[in-house]
Amino acid sequence: WEEMRQVTPDFYGITYERLEREGGVHWPCPSPDHPGTPYLFAEDFPSGRGKFWPVDYGTESELPNDDYPFILSTGRVLYHWHGGTMTRVSALDAIWPECTVELHPHDAARLGLETGDWVDLTSRRGTITARLLVTGRSPEGTVFIPFHFAEAAANVLTDNRLDERAKIPDYKVCGVRISSATAPPDYDGANTSLTDRGTIKDPVPV
Repeated sequence: WEEMRQVTPDFYGITYERLEREGGVHWPCPSPDHPGTPYLFAEDFPSGRGKFWPVDYGTESELPNDDYPFILSTGRVLYHWHGGTMTRVSALDAIWPECTVELHPHDAARLGLETGDWVDLTSRRGTITARLLVTGRSPEGTVFIPFHFAEAAANVLTDNRLDERAKIPDYKVCGVRISSATAPPDYDGANTSLTDRGTIKDPVPV
């Protein structure tokens, strides 16, 4: 800490003795006699008041249409991390062992689908096959899948087009459609209902 103080002006006035005596010091605290700074820029900025500019909302993401009527969003489940190359172990796999396609009950009813049904999820780039989880957690018109499972790889579907400003791929939003399917021939849980596998269940019943 002493070395860090010597090279960090914002911490220079904060010693261990002072922390023990005062119970804590807000930084920046540039000198031993400085009181600390509970609120940075509470009154003004060094160059004057903060400035704000309105911006118009817009998106360059792929939007749904008649052929791909749902918006796909991808993310995580609690028990896995990314592709699992460092964290995938049998104990965690047993808790959440497969990809699930989350769909709102109204959308599922309209398509004649139920939890546990096999579906093909298709975008302009490809198709994956997984089982449906009907849940109120997904808003109507939106499909959610986790991206942890190589056998139903989310990025088969997503758009790798780069954002014009940030230069990052648009992996989070794209248009998809859903259709009935059958279990892949190498699926290892064919005789087990989806909600009997690990902790898979509807997190937000409607």
